[in-house]
Amino acid sequence: MEQQYQNQNGYQQQNHLAEPVSFKEWMITILLCAIPLVNIIMLFIWAFGGNTKISKSNYAKASLLWAAIGIVLYIFFFLVFGAALIAGFSEMGNYSY
Repeated sequence: MEQQYQNQNGYQQQNHLAEPVSFKEWMITILLCAIPLVNIIMLFIWAFGGNTKISKSNYAKASLLWAAIGIVLYIFFFLVFGAALIAGFSEMGNYSY
């Protein structure tokens, strides 16, 4: 009998996570994502925490993925344009007036 109750409770827990995120919850989510450092911490909690609604968890995972893509692109462009700038400045030193 107790095992049956646990299964129902687990089903209710899973059903709760499948519910859509309310307007109020989204407003709080967006507000927290606007605060530096708090946003990164909360995105990791929402993405990988076990008690987060599925839609919010997917949103957090997508946000973290976009952030990672942005960081990789930033580093790539910084290296490429930094190397071009350094090469250009070193060429300027070879000219005499």
